[in-house]
Amino acid sequence: MESDETITPATFVALASLSAGLGGGLILSGDGGAMLAAGLAFMLVAAVCFALSLRRTKAENSVASRPVDASLGVPAIEAQALISAMPDPMVVFDPAGFLLHANPAAELAFGALKPGLSLPLRFRAPEMQVMMGDLLSGSVSRAETQLSERVPVERSFHVWGTALGDGHFALVFHDLGEARRIDRMRSDFVANASHELRTPLAAIAGFVETLRGPARNDEKARDRFLTIIGEQTARMTRLIDDLLSLSRLESRPTLDLGQKVDLTAVVREVAETLGPVAAESGVRLELDVDQVEVGGSRDELVQVVQNLIENACKYGASGGRVLVSLKQADQMEAELSVRDWGAGIASEHLPRVTERFYRADVQSSRAKKGTGLGLSIVKHIATRHHARLTIASEPGKGSLFALRFPSKFV
Repeated sequence: MESDETITPATFVALASLSAGLGGGLILSGDGGAMLAAGLAFMLVAAVCFALSLRRTKAENSVASRPVDASLGVPAIEAQALISAMPDPMVVFDPAGFLLHANPAAELAFGALKPGLSLPLRFRAPEMQVMMGDLLSGSVSRAETQLSERVPVERSFHVWGTALGDGHFALVFHDLGEARRIDRMRSDFVANASHELRTPLAAIAGFVETLRGPARNDEKARDRFLTIIGEQTARMTRLIDDLLSLSRLESRPTLDLGQKVDLTAVVREVAETLGPVAAESGVRLELDVDQVEVGGSRDELVQVVQNLIENACKYGASGGRVLVSLKQADQMEAELSVRDWGAGIASEHLPRVTERFYRADVQSSRAKKGTGLGLSIVKHIATRHHARLTIASEPGKGSLFALRFPSKFV
């Protein structure tokens, strides 16, 4: 679109309508990430509307003579530059369906899009053909549809189209892949949480029924069943506590890192508390710590150290020892690491061990009273403290979990 074109009021209204439709449609989807994308798109397209409403001449394109709106104090930026700044793919085309302009996001999503390309030939999905046909025929001024592509990878877009009112048309594509990935994660989380809670509940219900019936007068059976009921109740309590911890972490995305925490004292305190757990597992707990302070939440850092040491004692017990190290890695960073010499983790599991409810060995994890949420909590807290979590492990040689805290928070 040339910068010296006169933009009609109809164009302004059309782009404003497209902006409102894009923002409103995504907000109604109920997804937080989509809402953020909608907000950005709304502001950028609104800025496009403002820029298009200003009449510009070629002489005004020079830096020296660039006009400034007296009321807003912003330069009359080219509409094309603002379209290019949109995070979502956007294309502008003429009444014959030939491409006039595609922003960088569109080229990233769909490959090279050269001016003069026939959009009806590029987007051959029936729903896109119908929408573009309606726009080009003038039967509608705005439309939206869903676009699914399987090549080169499977992906889906929500597409908004509008007539700009000056013989031009625009399409905006919003990638639904992230929203659908989050939906799948949410569904998987609900399914996994339900399964983890249902198992102990079923055991408790079964033993209670037995105690009411055949084992009513069997003292030995009653004591054994009550012990199992207590263990299953404790398992549910641990699971609910971890779920609540995750919920609290996710509901507070920011953290004040200005408050200093004596991480050395935290490590020593947690190690002393978990001493009986280590002894019960047959593990010698060793400390090699320097004096280190980091910025953040003491309670959350206690939870991180506790989860890492407890996991090492449970799953690395066969190695006989666990080493907890806290060092000033250099003048810029501090590193907290927990090392065991146990069974280790196969390489194919490493990328997923911090996922909720993911277990490399399901039977072993449940036998050791794990909830499958400990490392997920560690990852969330590390992210909130701007720390990097690294995991190194090899079957038969143990595992190393390390957190590196950045310099500005040490």
